[in-house]
Amino acid sequence: MFDNDWLRRTCLAFPGVTEEVQWQNALLFKVGGKMFAVGQLEPGATCLSFKCSDEAFAEWIERPGVIPAPYLARAKWVALEREDAIPRQELAELLRSAYDLVRARLPRRLREGPAANRKSKTRKARPRRRPRH
Repeated sequence: MFDNDWLRRTCLAFPGVTEEVQWQNALLFKVGGKMFAVGQLEPGATCLSFKCSDEAFAEWIERPGVIPAPYLARAKWVALEREDAIPRQELAELLRSAYDLVRARLPRRLREGPAANRKSKTRKARPRRRPRH
């Protein structure tokens, strides 16, 4: 069983993750501006949705308490119908996997963070051209 405090601690521990509230009661966790997990601030039909691999999607929707995520199933997201559908330790691993899947598809500059934007080679200054008069 998990709660939103546990979900926040788990997801925000991953590098570059941001959190925002959207759609009035959805708690989104993003990396590089892309969602990898969505929790609910208020009770609803599902309590948590997250991205999974194509292979894992087919396996997970066969488990009790796990369904294709509303609106996101075509992108291979699953949703938990209840908080105890997956044990905490396993859920933490699945959230890390969701994070890794989404992060892997980001452009390299976002994937590698600010250090990737630094130039490894120094450029030689070009000679200035004299203006034409």
